[in-house]
This record gives sequence, C-alpha cells and structure tokens, in this order.
Amino acid sequence: MTAKIIYLAHLRCESEHSDSGTCILSDAPKDNYGQGAAFSPTDLYATSLGQCMLTTIAILGKSKNINIEGACCYITKKMNPSPRKIAEIICELQFTSAGYSDTEKQFIEKTALNCPVALSLHPDIKKTVHFQYGKV
Repeated sequence: MTAKIIYLAHLRCESEHSDSGTCILSDAPKDNYGQGAAFSPTDLYATSLGQCMLTTIAILGKSKNINIEGACCYITKKMNPSPRKIAEIICELQFTSAGYSDTEKQFIEKTALNCPVALSLHPDIKKTVHFQYGKV
C-alpha cells in the first residue's frame, strides 16, 4: 500500500504515506466549493510533475557529477472548465548554476522531460517546460 486517504469533512481529505506516516491535507479549490486552505488534488497532480523532474535529474545526475542543489520549479496549472480537468501544466525550472556545459544542459532537459510523472501524464494535458540556468 502507498497511502491511506481519509475523507474528513467539508471537501477535505487527509492522506497518510504508508512507509513514513507523513500526512498531507487536500482541499477542494475555492472555485469548486472548497476552502482552498491546502493543495487541491489537481494541484498535487501538477506539483508532482515538477517534483519528479527535479528528483529524477538529481538521481541520474549524481553519476555524472551534476549538482542541482538549490534548483527550483515554479508550477502553474491551467484548468479546462468543461469537462473540468487539467488542460496545461507550465513548469519553470530554474537552476542556480550557469556553468553547465551544453552536454549537461541536454542531459538535464532530456531527463526532466522523460521523468516517470511526465511519461505518465495523459497526452491531452499540455506540458510547457522552460529551463533557465544561473537564476533562482
């Protein structure tokens, strides 16, 4: 089992990670009758893309001595109104180092675009990904 999810009330769920016991809350967004006091399920879905990109680059980059410490990813999720679903996820990946070689940049970008979450997204969801180096 990966997680246990409990519906609390008022469009809020608590999810407990099976291995660590770490808990996260999710709320329905304000524009869909929720409190908007926590990530919505679609926020978590979109955010997982950026987390997976950075984590996969860090894992695979380790053997190539590519250090991405301090890198960040800004996520913007755009919803389709009808049917209500994620239409686009925009990822702005920013890396603190401007000193990556062209080969290292190609590795970073290819790895990000082929991380497990990116490969698992429905093809109808538009993925817009920008890479910036030497900026955070």
